[in-house]
Amino acid sequence: MPAWTDQLRFAFQPVVNLSTGSVAAMEILARPEPGAADVLTSARRCPDLDAELAALAVRAASHQETLLPLHVNVFAGTVAELPRLTSLTKAVHEVGRRPWEVTLDIGGPFLHVPGAALLESVAVLREEGFRICADGVGDGDLPLRLLGALAPDLVKLDASLCAGLDSDRGRQAVVAAMRELCERTGGLLAIEGVETERQYAAVRDAGVQLAQGHLFAPPARRPATDVYLPPSVSPVVSGPAAATYRPPSGPPVAQFLQPAALLPMTASAGAVRSHLTGFPEVSGVLLVDTDGVPVRAIDRDRFLLSLSGRYGHALYADRPALRLADRPRTVGADATAWQVLDVIAEGDRDRTGDDVAVVDERGRCMGVVHLADILRALAESRVEEAARLNPLTRLPGSDEVNAEVDRRIAEGRAFALSWLDVDGFKQVNDGAGFAAGDELIRSVGRTLAGVAADEPSCRVGHIGGDDFLVLAEPGGLAPFAAALLDVVWEAGGRPVTLSLATVVCPPGSVGGHHEAAAALAPLKKEAKALPGASWVVGRPGSVCTEVRRGMARVPDQAGPEGLRARG
Repeated sequence: MPAWTDQLRFAFQPVVNLSTGSVAAMEILARPEPGAADVLTSARRCPDLDAELAALAVRAASHQETLLPLHVNVFAGTVAELPRLTSLTKAVHEVGRRPWEVTLDIGGPFLHVPGAALLESVAVLREEGFRICADGVGDGDLPLRLLGALAPDLVKLDASLCAGLDSDRGRQAVVAAMRELCERTGGLLAIEGVETERQYAAVRDAGVQLAQGHLFAPPARRPATDVYLPPSVSPVVSGPAAATYRPPSGPPVAQFLQPAALLPMTASAGAVRSHLTGFPEVSGVLLVDTDGVPVRAIDRDRFLLSLSGRYGHALYADRPALRLADRPRTVGADATAWQVLDVIAEGDRDRTGDDVAVVDERGRCMGVVHLADILRALAESRVEEAARLNPLTRLPGSDEVNAEVDRRIAEGRAFALSWLDVDGFKQVNDGAGFAAGDELIRSVGRTLAGVAADEPSCRVGHIGGDDFLVLAEPGGLAPFAAALLDVVWEAGGRPVTLSLATVVCPPGSVGGHHEAAAALAPLKKEAKALPGASWVVGRPGSVCTEVRRGMARVPDQAGPEGLRARG
């Protein structure tokens, strides 16, 4: 072993899950002794030395008896030059770890690293099971193009972005952009440098999922599993870019991921018992095959109860733990919290509280989620959702539709945005009364929601009063028109008609929801000018419109003959 290792120590800093408040992993940090040669600078220039440092970090963790997943730092140049990181892979197997328990925090410099070689090496490492993290994002030289191509499992933001995040709109915008990137690529967002409770509130409000910093626990010679977590605090982020992030289709299960206690499927009941008694925070054990795929699940309480009987230890201690195990409950890494509840609901009632294993595309265990975390998050999301709904129709407001418009614009997708309202609604209220007007609005809202339920790509919203928004595919509005315009409406016995205006936006035709709304405004005015139920369709920047419902009145003619369709 090289002599320089005698002057090298390692520290451990927890990676905290902000949704659950638990420690999700341990980052291992090399700490040369004072007066020692600058090993880290040498490692930046020497890939073999850097890989050996990573291997030593894994071996150092094995002496601490931590079950937590590990984060190991490597330079981008090392990964590009040594595709398999042989010394690290060897160390992982020698200490009884599995590659998917190790996340490689790949850091800069990236400037002179061949991008193609880096991507090829990352593909090899992923094939072996390692998870990939882009480290120090925001204060290095990692090109955005390369970051997108890497599609890392984790994007770790530099501590410089955490400072001032509560008030700096620029930093808020950067974090929001990285959160969007992670959502699209299926990764998680982490940040370093959380030092104060104010910063903790800011990173949570920004949608960051994992965090490190002295507030939770500083780097230490021994892994810290008990971390400080501030009590619930009110969001402090301000400005238009500071809106709380809300996943579009329910909280992702990866947000609640906890480390899993994994043992080989050949483990004896005695070995499992020792594991559980040695680590009281572990709620269960997964027995996995040689590829890391869960084969059986062991619940802590049921297992220990079986062994605590009069003859339990004698009967089971030296026998395979499989005898006391259940079939595992699993969900994919792209599942949502609602899908976890579906898995739990379909199982045996006595297993309601069991952990659910989260697996990757190959079925390998990435961690587990606890029912209590899922229920708490869903309850909070329901409260937030209820606050955003219109109290009359229970439909979301314009924010949700606008966000989806911006998402489709960013993805280069065509869409049709429509504005629907009741003709002469003030006269409806004045003539039939507010109760009749409210019931009419509720009926229109129910119809919109009913049609949208059968059209997965559609979004509907209630702006307020008698105004509604409909977002659909360009060819997906016919069901809405049939349900809303081709039927007879009434309020308090008085006939009522509706007007629909649609702007069809091809890719690149608008830059955001504000431009789409501006293009929609004149179309709404034109639709309102037509007698009876009407529907006008147009495109951004075009003066040509199509009247799909209603008749346009020609100024120089009178009577029924003066009405004609206009295209």
